[in-house]
Amino acid sequence: MGYISMVLENINSPIDLKKLRYGELLQLSREIRELILSVVCRRGGHLAASLGVVELSIALHRVFNTPQDKIIWDVGHQCYAHKILTGRRERFPTLRTADGISGFPRRQESPYDSFNVGHSSTSLSSALGMALARDLCGEKFKVVAVIGDGALTGGMALEALNHAGSRHSDLLVILNDNEMSIEQNVGGLPSYLTRLRSDPMYSRFKEEIESVIGHIPAIGKAMVRSVERLKDGVKYLLVPGILFEELGFKYLGPIDGHNILRMEGMLRQARDLKGPVLLHVLTQKGKGYRFAEEQPCLFHGIGPFERETGQTNSDPQAKPGYSQIFGKTIVELAAQNENIVAITAAMGTGTGLEQFSRRWPERFFDVGIAEQHAVTMAAGLAAGGFRPVVAIYSTFLQRAYDQILHDVCLQNLPVTFIIDRAGLIGEDGETHNGLYDIAFLRNFPNIMLMAPGNGAELVAMLKAAISFNGPAAIRFPRAGAEEPIAPPAGVLTPGKGKLLLEGDDLLILAAGSMVSPALQAGKLLRQEGINCAVINPLFIQPLDRDLLCTWAKRCGKVLTVEEHVTGGGFGSAVLEMLAHENIVGVRVRCLGLPHPLTGQDKRDSLLERYGLTGEGIAREGLRLCAGGIRQTVI
Repeated sequence: MGYISMVLENINSPIDLKKLRYGELLQLSREIRELILSVVCRRGGHLAASLGVVELSIALHRVFNTPQDKIIWDVGHQCYAHKILTGRRERFPTLRTADGISGFPRRQESPYDSFNVGHSSTSLSSALGMALARDLCGEKFKVVAVIGDGALTGGMALEALNHAGSRHSDLLVILNDNEMSIEQNVGGLPSYLTRLRSDPMYSRFKEEIESVIGHIPAIGKAMVRSVERLKDGVKYLLVPGILFEELGFKYLGPIDGHNILRMEGMLRQARDLKGPVLLHVLTQKGKGYRFAEEQPCLFHGIGPFERETGQTNSDPQAKPGYSQIFGKTIVELAAQNENIVAITAAMGTGTGLEQFSRRWPERFFDVGIAEQHAVTMAAGLAAGGFRPVVAIYSTFLQRAYDQILHDVCLQNLPVTFIIDRAGLIGEDGETHNGLYDIAFLRNFPNIMLMAPGNGAELVAMLKAAISFNGPAAIRFPRAGAEEPIAPPAGVLTPGKGKLLLEGDDLLILAAGSMVSPALQAGKLLRQEGINCAVINPLFIQPLDRDLLCTWAKRCGKVLTVEEHVTGGGFGSAVLEMLAHENIVGVRVRCLGLPHPLTGQDKRDSLLERYGLTGEGIAREGLRLCAGGIRQTVI
């Protein structure tokens, strides 16, 4: 395993934790960090956050009676120590592999995982729901939500805080404050937390003032009212956590999140209080591994790396990624058009906007974990005459469904959506796959939806989107961009596709990332005597009806291919088009991803498993031509 276990090997459940002495707890913390490092440096994963909450995880499981008591981890980036302590130590080396344990809490995996998570800012709502269910059933277990300061900036978390404080239900919220989400936090709430964490005299002064006031003899109602006004006045001036207290929470802290004994004492105090309680815990992201402490953004979510040097195991021959090409191109376009502004939701580096943010900080807006706000703010900027480009991962763009429809598309505003990580995300599993964006976007009014098959097409699409007088979206995977067969000539014409191969026996319609494997399939099918036509539609909405219908009638058999669920996706759009055009006698097979798709594995392995490779597409083409598969007949 690469580490020496003295204490950890005897920890098979939280019950074993309760038997340990203080010195053994310190040793256990070191051993857990060793195990996490030894696995993540080989497997990749969310390292920095998990290293930062080792002591907090130990203290939680020593104080609370899990799994009867419920612990809900927000996002789940920090759940590795929790998994190791709850009977999954032996399986931890299988982290994020096929048939291995998930990198996030999953109810199907363990009774200690109270709620499935992967997206931010959900813990408070789910925890309040569990607490209310407990109360309705007359049960007595405790409910604890652990949320980071970054996740707390999400609107859903603030909505839950507002509601929880008014319900008076027993609920403990642990604010894990490490001053970061994936990138530096932005906004007023993080600034407020900075003031709380930076002046520990607040807590001492609060205790002293309340103690003095509490011991003043009651000498009449007037004096009592004066004392209460004095107490409130001092509270507003000096007491930390006044925001949380005004929302209805009892505020405790801030305390050192790496002092196990101090945390245990505070957790017991918080556990025994009635009503909603917020415990403010200060932790260091990446604690115990120098490189993660110094570069917490880099080591937030990282692939395999050299443990001794902190260097990632990158392939020097790797193709430039779509995110990288987007980032370079948007800088070039913004230099020519001062109305272009860039917006992201705590994903500036991941989406390729780092260079843009440095060059034009006044035109770059990182709104934090607030996708809904990002989209509607973009709509406001567009209404004010600007050309906003909103870069968000596909899985997170789902959170802004209504804002895209109501605030952008219905008003036909020129907002460009860059949908990064569209398709299979791989080791992070089902919560992070971007498999639904085509289905929910293509039916929105006025929107132009594109999918590049290579880097040159992405550049051309970005230019077309920014010049388009309405909403536009470009989806691409987390992958190296394919080399162009031929760069697009001039400016793309909306709704016009491209014929790549001619043939009379079978038509393959391949969207975005599936263009290259579709061309490979076409060559393989020719070796089998099947003359295959291949079309890159370029535009998923609107479709090139003339081109697609002409070749569908000519070939009589159509195979659509997409890195997306088949229900409601590109293939569905083609079927609807053929039906609408009253084209009969055409056999159609839609190849894509099943719904629901669960589990995790490398992206390339998943593509092969579901037949989204040149060989897999060729097999489906052979079966379609032989009539050996179920198909839709138009």
